[in-house]
Amino acid sequence: MGRNTNGIALSLLLLFFMLQSCQFLEKKDAKDKTEESPVLVDVEEIEEIEKEQPLWIPYNDSAEVAENANHEQERMRYKFIQSKVLDKNEVFTPLYAEVAKFPKETYKMMKPLVLEQDIPTIQKHISSGRFTYVDLVLFYLHRIYKYELPNGTTLNTIIALNPTILDKAKRLDANSDGHHPIYGMPILLKDNIGVVGMNTTAGAIAFQDNRTDDAFIVNQLKTNGALILGKVNLSEWANFICDCPNGQSAVGGQTLNPYGRRVFDTGGSSAGSGTSVAANYAVAAVGTETSGSILSPSGQNSVVGMKPTVGLLSRTGIVPISSTLDTPGPMTKNVIDNGILLDAMRGFDESDDKSVQADWPEKWYAEESTLKGKRFGAFKNYIKSDSIYVQTMEKLKAAGATIIEFEPPEVKFEGFLSILNIDMKNDLPDYIETQIKNKGSLHLKTVQDMAEFNLQDSLKRIPYGQARFDGILNDTTSAEGLKSIKKTLKTNGRTYFDIPMREHRLDAVLSINNYDAGAAAVAEYPALTIPMGYKDSGEPVNLTFIAKQYQEGKLYTLGAAFEALVKARKIPETYKD
Repeated sequence: MGRNTNGIALSLLLLFFMLQSCQFLEKKDAKDKTEESPVLVDVEEIEEIEKEQPLWIPYNDSAEVAENANHEQERMRYKFIQSKVLDKNEVFTPLYAEVAKFPKETYKMMKPLVLEQDIPTIQKHISSGRFTYVDLVLFYLHRIYKYELPNGTTLNTIIALNPTILDKAKRLDANSDGHHPIYGMPILLKDNIGVVGMNTTAGAIAFQDNRTDDAFIVNQLKTNGALILGKVNLSEWANFICDCPNGQSAVGGQTLNPYGRRVFDTGGSSAGSGTSVAANYAVAAVGTETSGSILSPSGQNSVVGMKPTVGLLSRTGIVPISSTLDTPGPMTKNVIDNGILLDAMRGFDESDDKSVQADWPEKWYAEESTLKGKRFGAFKNYIKSDSIYVQTMEKLKAAGATIIEFEPPEVKFEGFLSILNIDMKNDLPDYIETQIKNKGSLHLKTVQDMAEFNLQDSLKRIPYGQARFDGILNDTTSAEGLKSIKKTLKTNGRTYFDIPMREHRLDAVLSINNYDAGAAAVAEYPALTIPMGYKDSGEPVNLTFIAKQYQEGKLYTLGAAFEALVKARKIPETYKD
């Protein structure tokens, strides 16, 4: 009886939040009544209320758009916030009954045990019987429903939920020595990553009904026992359609930053992955990067992001920009979780020409390290321009590290855009042919087809235009010319880092957020970004460690030592409860 009563109370609480967001009740009165009401309601009555009142009602976002019209960052002058095509009721209704029954007392008990905690800690609590994998899923779903349904707190980050997630969680036993640490952990995926049972839209209306098999990395996650919780929003086509606000897509709407909704940029293109992890909507999320798309949203949302060496993780089943530079990567609240998630996705993929077999020892990502005696390269221009970076260098020195200030060698990165243009022109048709299960009903095979489709309803499908699609179609770089560009840029990218690394015997180069993502991209080098502080405005800032290819383990050991030193990450104030 106690569980049912608590579930009813929580159900009413969620219902009042929905009513509040639609202005059916005043905010304060709704909160007071739901928290204080001792009235017990029969479950059948709740079901009747659900039939009469949808969980979510669209709202007029014109006032919010107008408020951002003069934002100091031109890229944050939004044309829309709410998706014109996504019905959140279709996303949230299937699991609502189970979420509504989750006892409020259980959520409160679990908060200090789960919120901001790392995977090993959560697994210990499950092994000791404090809660179950089902409880863990419901904990995160509770948070998603609590914050994503009200229009006043939504981050527009969740665009699909796995309707079978609770059934899968029920089949998992408590963690034991035979399982990978990712076992039973709820994971969110950027919506350009294929998974059975949820469409893979890339944020584009053209792909809204795209059905696929599991991407290779998703199959690896499932094999290791991870639970796929759902899909998150992204910059449409992974930010390769227009000069748009980061985090916007025609399918998902405008993703917002939990540290300042409509105040701070979300970063892109893995905006939903960054914002969802920052708000504690899942244990972790998977993003993708071509040049900065993991590093940027990780920095903007104070989470840990790894852009691995190209080829370490498979790209099969992921909507492409560039088979030369694309890579998925983990986005987490801490370094140890990042290593666990990366490890759970690894594996040799015969279908990916760049895939490598990395036979690393168990828990290669968790070696103990110290900052003492380590040698780091600091960019002189960042020393001159960024006070948080300067303060961080002083902290590293105090911990026994040596900081060498340097000017990077002058190298050119001409032709970078042509790699993306020509690769996407070739790679997207190949993806459609090999990965889409319902391609017969799609009737779209090329970038040209996509561009023409968008023009049929430009206000809904491409409100910011499609300048980058136009660039793809207008790029006349030859196959020989492209081959030369790729070779030159890879050499120049490695020169950019290798010269200071060699001259100063550096363990890693230290950057900020995604500032040097382009150079790391063409070098195909790994980069690990970790929270290092916040500006006076409250906007997050990350320190980014860059090393040579396949040195992910080294980056994790250095990153873990740095994380323990600064302990910079803080949960967004609005999303603490």
